Amino acid sequence: MEHSDLITHKNGRQRRLVGTTVTNENARDMGEHTSDPEVEEEEEGLIRGSDTEDRRHRVRPGIRGELGNVLLLLFLYVLQGIPLGLAGSIPLILQSKSVSYKDQAFFSFVFWPFSLKLLWAPLVDALYFSRFGRRKSWLVPTQYLLGLFMLYLSMTVNSLLQSEGGPKVVTLTAVFFMLAFLAATQDIAVDGWALTMLSRENVGYASTCNSVGQTAGYFLGNVLFLALESADFCNKYLRIEPKDTGIVTLSDFLFFWGMVFLVSTTLVAIIKSENEHGKGKRRVHEETQGVMETYKLLFSIIKMPTVFTFCVLLLTAKVGFSAADAVTGLKLVEAGVPKEQLALLAVPMVPLQILLPVIISKYTAGPRPLDVFYKAFPFRLLIGLEYALLVWWTPSVRQEEGFPVYYYAIVLLSYALHQVALYSMYVACMAFHAKVSDPLIGGTYMTLLNTVTNLGGNWPSTVALWMVDPLTSKECQGAVGQSCGSPEEAGLCVKEGGACVTTLDGYYVESVVCVVIGLAWWVWLGKKMRRLQEESPSAWRASCRANQ
Repeated sequence: MEHSDLITHKNGRQRRLVGTTVTNENARDMGEHTSDPEVEEEEEGLIRGSDTEDRRHRVRPGIRGELGNVLLLLFLYVLQGIPLGLAGSIPLILQSKSVSYKDQAFFSFVFWPFSLKLLWAPLVDALYFSRFGRRKSWLVPTQYLLGLFMLYLSMTVNSLLQSEGGPKVVTLTAVFFMLAFLAATQDIAVDGWALTMLSRENVGYASTCNSVGQTAGYFLGNVLFLALESADFCNKYLRIEPKDTGIVTLSDFLFFWGMVFLVSTTLVAIIKSENEHGKGKRRVHEETQGVMETYKLLFSIIKMPTVFTFCVLLLTAKVGFSAADAVTGLKLVEAGVPKEQLALLAVPMVPLQILLPVIISKYTAGPRPLDVFYKAFPFRLLIGLEYALLVWWTPSVRQEEGFPVYYYAIVLLSYALHQVALYSMYVACMAFHAKVSDPLIGGTYMTLLNTVTNLGGNWPSTVALWMVDPLTSKECQGAVGQSCGSPEEAGLCVKEGGACVTTLDGYYVESVVCVVIGLAWWVWLGKKMRRLQEESPSAWRASCRANQ
C-alpha cells in the first residue's frame, strides 16, 4: 500500500485492505494466475449439489478447523515485516549521524524491491521442487537467507554505522537491499501458499493476515525497536536508574530476529506439509503458467493504449508529494525532534488507518472511483506546504527539556490530515484497478497496475532526497575568502575557524517546486485520468489472455 508519512520511508508494498475478500482472480498481488473457469464451475456445481443434500445435517467448520493455518500465515507475514521495519528505521539513525541527503537518496533504493517484484514473480511461480512443495521451495531458502543476513549484520552493523569516515552507506544499502529483496520474494511465496493453505470458505482471511501481520512486523522492527534503542526514552519511561544506552541495541535486535528466522523456518520445513488436506477441505487447483507466457501477457497488457496512458499518469502523479513524503521526517530529526518520538506517533494512527479504507470505500464503490482521487489531490498538495511550515516552525518551539506537548499534538494532527488525503487517493486507485482489470487475467493485471503505482511513489522520493543538497545554499561565516559549495570547501572553512551556515534550505525550494508541479499535473493530466473512467470495458481487455 502506498503509505508515505512523516516518520519514515515505506517499502512500496501494496497492502490489501483489512477484511477484503480474496478470490482466485485477484487475491495475490504477485502474479498468481487464475485456474480454469470450467473446472471451477464443475467444482462449484458439485459443491452446491452436496450442500443441497446434507445442508440440514452438516455444520460448516468455519475458521476453527483452520486456525493453525491462519496463525501460521499471520506469523509468516509478521516475519516479513521485521526486516522492512528495520530498513525503515535506518534513515532516521543515519540522519541523527548527519549524513548527506545524497546518501539518504542512495539508501532509499532499499525500498524498491517490493515495487519491482513483478519482474521475478513469474520465476517464483514456475520454478520449484514438486516433492518439497511449490511455495516451500522458495519460502524456506529465502527465510534462511534472511536469518543469515541478519546474523551477519548483527556482527557488523556497529562498524558500518560508526566508522571513522562516517556511516558506510553503500555497504548498508547493499545489505538492506538484499534483505528487502528476500522479503519481497518471501512475500510472493506466502501470498501463493495462502490460496492453497486455506480452504475456499476461509481464503478471505489471507488478506487480513497479510495486512495485520505485516503491519505488526513493521511496528516491531521500526517503532518498538527505535523506542527500546533510545536511551532517553528508556530512561524516561522504562528505567528507575538512567543509563547511557537503550534496553536493546541494533546488534541485539538483529541477532534475536535472525535466530527466530532460522528456528521457525526449520520448523516449517520439517513439520508443515504444503500439500496436506484436512477433513472437508477441497484441493485448490493451481494453474502453472510458463515464465515466457507470463512476460508476454504483461507486455500485451501494457501495450494497450488505455493501460499505457494510465501507467504514465500513475508514474507521474506523485511527483508533487515527493518532498513532503520523503524529506519531511528527516528534516524534523535534523531540527532536533527525537526519532523515537516521531516513530511513536504512528501508534495512535493505527485505528484511523483501519477505519479510513472502510469509510472511503463507500464513495469509491460506484462507476467513477477516480473522482475521489481527483478531489483529494489538491488537499494533499496543500498538506505538503503545511509540512514545510511545520519544519520551519520546529526550531523556534524547541526548549531545553525538549518539545512541548502541544507541538506533538500539531504534528499528530498534520499527520492525520495527511493520512486522510493519502488513503482517499489510495483506495480510489485500488478500486479503479479492480474495476478495469480483465477478469480472465485478474491477478496478473492487478499486479501490473499495483507495481506501476508503487514505482510512481518510489522514484520521485529518491529524486527528492537526491536534490536537497544541490538546492541548498550555504556560506562560510567567520573565515574570509572561504565557501561551502562542496564537502572539501566546507572542511577548509572549518579549518580556518569559520562555520558553514545554511542561507537557503533546499527542502523549502523542493516543497514549493513540487506543489507547483503537482498543481500543473492536477489541472492538465488529472482531468485526463478522470476521462479514462469513460472508456468502455473492451478498451481495457488484453488481446492476449492467459490459458488461451
